[in-house]
Amino acid sequence: MSAAKGLLSLQEEDLTKIIVASAHLGSQNLDYQMEQYIFKRKSDGVSLFNIGKMWDKLVLAARAIATIENPADVCIISARQVSQRGVLKYARYTGGTPIAGRFTPGSLTNQIQSAFKEPRLIIVTDPVADHQPITEASYVNIPVIAFANSDNPVRNIDIVIPCNNRGKNSIGLMLWFLAREVLRIRGTLPRTEQWEVMPDLFFYRDIEEAAKEEQVVVAEPTEQFQEPVQGDGEWDQSGTTIGQNVNLQSGFVANEEWNPTDENWTKAPAPGESWANQAAPGSWGAV
Repeated sequence: MSAAKGLLSLQEEDLTKIIVASAHLGSQNLDYQMEQYIFKRKSDGVSLFNIGKMWDKLVLAARAIATIENPADVCIISARQVSQRGVLKYARYTGGTPIAGRFTPGSLTNQIQSAFKEPRLIIVTDPVADHQPITEASYVNIPVIAFANSDNPVRNIDIVIPCNNRGKNSIGLMLWFLAREVLRIRGTLPRTEQWEVMPDLFFYRDIEEAAKEEQVVVAEPTEQFQEPVQGDGEWDQSGTTIGQNVNLQSGFVANEEWNPTDENWTKAPAPGESWANQAAPGSWGAV
């Protein structure tokens, strides 16, 4: 029985996004519990997910999330780097509590530590990388929603969303779908309107690549210097142009030295004249 009917059904534009982002491609290995979500396998052994079942599970997870009265009681966890950006964006737009990066053991069971949390629901992006929060959630009876690939174990997981959780575009798109569906079910976002947030914001971006893109955008083409063309009335007629003879002022000679020859400070004193014999006016040694 399909959970997504009518308004909840898969739209053509959403189907196009899934195919372009390769969210329906699994891995060459197949877990026996994930076999029910596989449509077929390609010649190279890559599994293809049933997109209809994928969408039904996504809508089911969104309906479960929307039943939580306090959005902060939904904790979304990701230890893998490619999905940490999407986790932070999902928490921002839906009001959830993100844990991006290393999960501290005991955060769901050890009440003494400062990182202790009591969520009503947790979402993980990889059952293998996020095995610790899944195990702790099973101890304290917290429901778990997980994005799982074809070779991921799904033990202790309540709602499995089959998809490609290893591609940066695919996992970002699935988180964008989940956030949009949650907002629609809550009534925050009407289904007749397009969500203004683009899926690209949920995609992982490498720091070096992002810095290179910013440098390309900021860099502006250098303007070549062009010599202005002299026109009538644009230049002062009293000015000079290239090749014009310069009229020197009277009293100056070309190539004249700055130190005149008749005022040479280094010249020797005249015979019989000594500076030591001359007393300065007002000198202390005057009689």
